[in-house]
Amino acid sequence: MSWQRFWKRPATDGAALVAGALVLLAAGVRPAAGPAGAVETLTATGGLPAHIVGRFRDPIGFAVTTSGEYLVLDRRAHTVYAVDRNRREARTVIQIGFEPGRVLGPAVLSLGPEDIFAVADGPQGAERVQYFALDGVLIGGFYLGRIRQPGVVAGPFAVNGIDSMQFTGRSFLVSRPGLGSLFSEYDLRGGVIRQLGTLRPTGQEDDPAVHQALNSGLPLVDPTGGFYFVFHSGRPMFRKYDATGALLFERHIEGRELDAAIGALPTTWRERDDDRQPLVVPLVRAAAVDPKGRLWVSLVEPVTYVYSPAGEKIRTIEFRAAGIIAPKSLFFAPSGRLLVTPGCYEFQVD
Repeated sequence: MSWQRFWKRPATDGAALVAGALVLLAAGVRPAAGPAGAVETLTATGGLPAHIVGRFRDPIGFAVTTSGEYLVLDRRAHTVYAVDRNRREARTVIQIGFEPGRVLGPAVLSLGPEDIFAVADGPQGAERVQYFALDGVLIGGFYLGRIRQPGVVAGPFAVNGIDSMQFTGRSFLVSRPGLGSLFSEYDLRGGVIRQLGTLRPTGQEDDPAVHQALNSGLPLVDPTGGFYFVFHSGRPMFRKYDATGALLFERHIEGRELDAAIGALPTTWRERDDDRQPLVVPLVRAAAVDPKGRLWVSLVEPVTYVYSPAGEKIRTIEFRAAGIIAPKSLFFAPSGRLLVTPGCYEFQVD
């Protein structure tokens, strides 16, 4: 089937990387897990070598395929690289460009279970999802619509909307509270399969832009069944849904590392012109679910909270390599490996 037959046109509506030498642990040696409130340090056990990482300008996606080949999404270079399993060289898989098969303003890379990977980007102000084979051959893609000025921003980059895309291998999950639900599931051609999750009350319902920004977040597939949704901003919390979309439980994300930030959360926003969007600063940077169904939530503060499948906080982790890492992305690989950007490091986890 040709690209033109299923490509959907847009709707009319609307770090510098610091690379350092890896700190290697002796095989199998890691700090024992302590109480959930005690900060536990995980030290990098591997990762890509410095001569490869040094060519990346801002890696925000890092994953490993079933064959052992690594994929890296470099946001500032608008490029996807592949690194051989021996970590000796990197090759370009996807290059910069607005046309189909290239990426411009990429936001997230998501690797499916059959080694098909998806990239979400925003060429010419439109939200786009494309998915590729490992050799960079374009398989399919679609547009979601026009991007408005972002409402949730971490540093110079937006973290709402298409930035939340997760590829399940058969469908795509995207946070789109403007449609009336927390997230939507799209088929491979961009058709809406279903919408999941009721928006939470924010006290800002009279200001739709703020209300939607406070309901943006990360939809995540639980490999043991169902979904998580982690709210980016406002009072930090997450929800767990079963495979049908029914709410199982809701938990607040709390800890001494967040006390000051939660206490400083705004309760009012100044009036704006119609064309201006509110600036809402997130407290969550990244999140992922491990093979055992545990939720890992990395905060703006350089700590990560781990929650059991029942929603109880069981660990508080600080990642360390050449220094303390504030993760931009988390990817769980087989054999208990966790891949983290920036730095393209690996950590061994239980």
